[in-house]
Amino acid sequence: MTKIFFITGVSSGFGRAFAEAALAAGHTVIGTLRRASDVAEFAALADDGRAVPVILDVTDDEAVFAAVAGVEREVGPIDVLIANAGYGHEGVFEESSMADLRRQFDVNVFGAVAVMQAVLPGMRRRRAGRIVGVTSMGGLMTVPGLSYYCGSKYALEAILETLGKEVAGLGIRVTAVAPGSFRTDWAGRSMIRADRSIADYDELMNPIRAARYEANGNQLGDPVKAARAVLSIIDENEPPAHLLLGSDALRLVAAGRAAVDSEIATWADLSRSTDGDR
Repeated sequence: MTKIFFITGVSSGFGRAFAEAALAAGHTVIGTLRRASDVAEFAALADDGRAVPVILDVTDDEAVFAAVAGVEREVGPIDVLIANAGYGHEGVFEESSMADLRRQFDVNVFGAVAVMQAVLPGMRRRRAGRIVGVTSMGGLMTVPGLSYYCGSKYALEAILETLGKEVAGLGIRVTAVAPGSFRTDWAGRSMIRADRSIADYDELMNPIRAARYEANGNQLGDPVKAARAVLSIIDENEPPAHLLLGSDALRLVAAGRAAVDSEIATWADLSRSTDGDR
């Protein structure tokens, strides 16, 4: 059965791959873009009108709700939301400003939440719908230099997991998709890098930044295969609440969670010591 997809951030990267995969499967895709110059190219992905471009800044709450209402009025009910729009901020915590943090959360968290809130009433009334939020392996583990980015993705992971529990009885399924390193623009033009200024962090951060520059465009993951994987869970009756994409994500998230589990066990007696007498 064909569906109507609403996908944010379709100009490149994962968003474009998700859109192309859905269109190839016969679905209609409403794709959001920030630049008017990208509209014609996106619309041309399907010559039968199934690729519907929408200019949208996901940080503009009113525009998000208006866009979703317009789509449901003029195109039809949204069956699948893929909240994909986002970007990476790289920078040592102490070298990154509060303004940097607010911008990171505005797009990666508040923008995603606004779109989810906008589609949810219709899905709830119809007792059907799929919500996919694109997070990151950095939403389940951390690395130095990505504190703001990982913070935003941890927040989105928690919101998606909680939402999934709230709507499980309403016919709506929610999945947080956490990719590892993929050949997208994330580490290129989609990344904001804080200026280096504190020499104490040079030994740690300079090699990390250099390695990320070198790896850009040569990452292990294939966005086309990621799109196929995401499309494959859309019709599952019980899709995963968390879907890791990439063997590096599997390895690094497993290691990070094992470290947390080990620390919890090590300090379990101290944790229990705070219980009150009964």
